[in-house]
Amino acid sequence: MPDSIDVPGYLARLGLSELAGHEPGVAALDALHRAHAERVPYECLEIHIGRPTTVCPAESAARIVAGRGGYCFHLNGAFSALLRALGYQVTRHVGGVQGNKTLPAGASANHLVLTVSGLPSDACPDGVWLADLGMGDGLHGPLPLIAGEHADGPFRYALRPSGAEPGGWRFDHDPRGSFLGMDFRAEPARMSEFRAKHEELSTSPESGFVRTPAVCRRDATGFDVLRARTLTRTEAEPVHTPLATEDDYFGALDEVFGITLPAEDRAILWASATRAHEAWLESRA
Repeated sequence: MPDSIDVPGYLARLGLSELAGHEPGVAALDALHRAHAERVPYECLEIHIGRPTTVCPAESAARIVAGRGGYCFHLNGAFSALLRALGYQVTRHVGGVQGNKTLPAGASANHLVLTVSGLPSDACPDGVWLADLGMGDGLHGPLPLIAGEHADGPFRYALRPSGAEPGGWRFDHDPRGSFLGMDFRAEPARMSEFRAKHEELSTSPESGFVRTPAVCRRDATGFDVLRARTLTRTEAEPVHTPLATEDDYFGALDEVFGITLPAEDRAILWASATRAHEAWLESRA
């Protein structure tokens, strides 16, 4: 069954209502991807507020239309539903983010990846693009799915055949990013393939999403990350800003990430951010 979403509402959330009914094209895909990266934050706050989510693309799209974001299963799931509704050829893939060299590479299903096909251009003769809004501090715009180095604003990425997933692809992150790289399989995936990993990521005490409330957004010149009570802006180098008060924290959440929460959610989230901040301070002592 196709994912049923509010396309006009979604496009309005992206500030691109004029793209309703447009013909699929490279320029429009680029505009949609960049607007999504800038306006819809990568975030795991629902976990800390105590409001469980699913990997259903329609549910994720409704939450985005209402002013929130999510992580890879939500953002890429919803974006794939939007693109399909607009007439794009989209394929979902099982991926895996590799945090650092001590962890194995491979498509562990902790990441959902999208490719968009049928859009040839001078930069992408085969017409296949990597579209991924679920890497947090990753892509601003889509990349041609072509082996080699790719520039995206101030950052440099690489795409190459995956050494862990035969027939698949490897994305190597910029050294300033929050993880080492990501592998994904070539074959199409169903959303049901991500349910178990989503359950683990949203409930396990070992999950970074559970341990620390975090929000991220990417723009043309860098990325912003709010982890616990520290706001970081990264362009050439990271600049860290401690958020000492509740007003500072929710001011940043609103002004930088566009998230405004009701009072009852603010109280719960501030307590969680403070616990995570204190645990971080203790780990450094």
